Amino acid sequence: MEDSPSIETVYEAIYALYNQNTNPAEKQRASNWLNEMQKSVYAWKIADELLARKVDLNSCYLAAQTMRSKLQNSFHELPQDSHASLRDALLNHLSKLDDTTDGVIATQLCVALAHLALQMGSWKNAAVDIASRYNSLKTCFILELLTVLPEEVNSRTLRLGANRRSEIYAEFSDNLPAVNQLLELCLTSEANNNRIKIRSYKCFASWLNIRSVSLSQVWHSNVLSNAFNVLCSFDGCNMIQEAAADAVIAFLQNLEDNNNQDEIQIEIINSVSRLEQAYMMSVTSEDLDRTVNYCRIFTELAESLVMTMVNKSLGSNGLPHFSIKALELVILCANHHDYEVLLITFNLWFRLSEELYKINNVVLTEMFKPYFEQLIGALYKHCMIDTDHEGLLDESTEDFADFRMKCSDLIKDVVFIVSSSAVFQQMYMLLQTASVSNVTWDQMEAALFIMQAIARNILPHENEVVPKVVEAILNMPETAHINMRYTSVMLLGELCEWISHEQHSETLEPILNYLQYCLRQPNLAAVTAKSLHSICTTCRHHMVKHLSGLIEILKVVDMLNLPNDVAIGLLKGVAVIVAEVPEEHVYKAIKEICGRQLSPLLALVESTSEKTVPETNTSSDPIYWLDRLSAILRHLATKSNNEKDPCVVAIVEMWPSMSKICTRYKTDSRITEHFCRCLRFMIRLVSRSTTALLAPVAQQMAYLYKEHHHSCYLYIGSILVDEYGSKYDNPLVMTQCHSLLLEMIDAFIEPAFRLFSEKDGLRNYPDTVDDFFRLACRFIQKLPMPFLQSPVLEVIIRCSITAVSLDHKEANASVMKFLLDLLLCGKSRKDNVNNEECRQYVTSIINSIGEQLIDNLIQASVFSLQSYMLPDVIDVIIELMAYDKVQTLSWLSGAVEKLPKQNSAGLVTATNEQCLQFLNSFHSYENDGELCRSLREFSRYFR
Repeated sequence: MEDSPSIETVYEAIYALYNQNTNPAEKQRASNWLNEMQKSVYAWKIADELLARKVDLNSCYLAAQTMRSKLQNSFHELPQDSHASLRDALLNHLSKLDDTTDGVIATQLCVALAHLALQMGSWKNAAVDIASRYNSLKTCFILELLTVLPEEVNSRTLRLGANRRSEIYAEFSDNLPAVNQLLELCLTSEANNNRIKIRSYKCFASWLNIRSVSLSQVWHSNVLSNAFNVLCSFDGCNMIQEAAADAVIAFLQNLEDNNNQDEIQIEIINSVSRLEQAYMMSVTSEDLDRTVNYCRIFTELAESLVMTMVNKSLGSNGLPHFSIKALELVILCANHHDYEVLLITFNLWFRLSEELYKINNVVLTEMFKPYFEQLIGALYKHCMIDTDHEGLLDESTEDFADFRMKCSDLIKDVVFIVSSSAVFQQMYMLLQTASVSNVTWDQMEAALFIMQAIARNILPHENEVVPKVVEAILNMPETAHINMRYTSVMLLGELCEWISHEQHSETLEPILNYLQYCLRQPNLAAVTAKSLHSICTTCRHHMVKHLSGLIEILKVVDMLNLPNDVAIGLLKGVAVIVAEVPEEHVYKAIKEICGRQLSPLLALVESTSEKTVPETNTSSDPIYWLDRLSAILRHLATKSNNEKDPCVVAIVEMWPSMSKICTRYKTDSRITEHFCRCLRFMIRLVSRSTTALLAPVAQQMAYLYKEHHHSCYLYIGSILVDEYGSKYDNPLVMTQCHSLLLEMIDAFIEPAFRLFSEKDGLRNYPDTVDDFFRLACRFIQKLPMPFLQSPVLEVIIRCSITAVSLDHKEANASVMKFLLDLLLCGKSRKDNVNNEECRQYVTSIINSIGEQLIDNLIQASVFSLQSYMLPDVIDVIIELMAYDKVQTLSWLSGAVEKLPKQNSAGLVTATNEQCLQFLNSFHSYENDGELCRSLREFSRYFR
């Protein structure tokens, strides 16, 4: 937008966008025009004028949203001398808002002003200034302003920098008394205003959440005591109670950072314990919302004290620390009748059990054992299905089924504290008493469900309880509730390791007979197939004699209406067993199980036109069969490394059919991706034995990639390089393989780099970047010398230098891995006979691109990459220093010097001392982690 549009033109565009009678094309044009206007430098003045005129709701909303967006993303457009006038204008706009103003407009203006305050270094003590305007701004807007101010400190888009953030945190710590005083005034002067109460508690929580305050600063705050009083009361609005709970929880979260103040901790635990009576009242009155709030508080208290209760109990001569009392409040909630209350506590138990596992102290484990015993008891009760429930629990739609799975995961994590055998024995006792007492089916099913969660922890030589449980399952009458039978089948699958033990091999046949019977029951087919998969995989040696029976099952598997993922599990199990059968039976077995997937695929190829759209997750979808074939190929294995291996022969014979499928679905990226996954397992399976697939696959991938830029073709290319790049001892075979592979990447280069050269091409095609540089990595790893001599290398290196700033996890990791492998390939390696020649090539490359590479790496680290990506940057820099430390340090110094020392607001980003400290860290360091920390801290100065 070259010239500033008139305000009338802006109003016309707003009217066109929001008017219901405007045609869609006109709306789209108006939307596009307004988007361009918002990006222009004229948007500041236009937004200010729209807010001043207050013509209608839509124009005010657009203006507020524009002002917020500009301050968030384009603050650098403003000259420093305009900051104060913009602040005054925003405050003026806020002062004119009233109760009739749309809440979204007020929020956008508050966020905009918060962004200005955080970036405007000359506005000192902004929070105090805002609080002092109690008589000129409406209280609700002051509270919202003060709420969003600390919330926006860590916004990545603001790029405040570590120095500015440190300054803000110090300022916030100083400003907290003034903010607290304002909140106390609001709660006192407007005691009957529920809206002000809620906003006051939210504001208090917001200031505590930044973790820049000490406990002593706020423990005696009247706002906090007011929140506790609200929570102790049985009356009042639930929304106020929830806001008060949020404030208390925000305070409790600070306990973890201030865990050495025993006196305050005792007072806090006592104050929270006072809420126990209110919790019981909420349970009695069936007020679930309040119950949940109390549970959140009790759980947060316990979680904040986990390290305290563990570490201080460890050194207390076998006596628990007083903070362990917090667990008693949590156990109280665990026994609540609604499972959603118990669910809130799960993270605490996971974390506590993890700490106990790491410490591995018997005395400490015994100290906490009673709490975990009560927890498992509560889980058992909550896992009971309603006795009136008809049919199976639907795992895909029922929240309760999802809760039970989470219970199962929790039990697996914490059961070591109580002992798996003890819990299994306890559940078995419940089953035993079923015949002599009034134990209902739901109680028995819950016991079986707990058993299946820990079944894999049972020692294989256990002979007292498990045989009796297995026998009871095999003799379970058909009249038993369907959920009991379902869970019993699931338990048999989880007992697979116990079944596989030589001592229990006699149980395998009756179990298989039982499972084959269950497989024909519609409601049990899916879980039975999963259990069969587990048993086949674990008991593969014992299952060889049952292979023919399993293949017979596969013949009717599609008549059982199994979900495809379940059928795939069954196929995996059969494929694992095929790898164990005598060699003379392998070819026939593979042709049988693979043919049952290939035949429908080929039928689809012949019967459907390119315009036919397959129905997802049905047998009319090629992916349905490709995924099955992938599962088989992934779990098969060859027994000898020669072309005559029956498995190799059977797989190579499949290629013509696979080629036909690949060509038919070349326009469909979804099907092609699944096909390439299948092809990957096919190549991996036979590559040790034959090169028969290399030429046809490489040529077809190269040809198809020129037509259709599916990045999975590049991925198959990397698989070919990995498998055929350095696996054969015969020099003639290796030369032929290298020639084919280099021809393949040469064919890939032109279409791939055509995509990269588009505007924002690297950003728009991250999958292609990822797969292409994975391919380049394979070349360096498997055939370094031929690749270093290839003319394609230079253009790949230049592209990688640009791509280091790509903020995409997988793509960036592949680019960095390529650069790292390139540097490493010149180092001494046993598998590199041309080491000295490689080193000379790599040294020449470094001399050519080293300075630009370092510049781009530092710029990317500071302005583009996420913190977790920085270790890859350090790895590359370290390898550059290994070649020439002096030169690399010089390049680093130059790169740091080019960084801006001030931001658009005139605030210092990194001082000279901080830059020097960062550079000095590369002169002497003990490990890579030290350099990562240094780069991470340095990058924060600019973010």
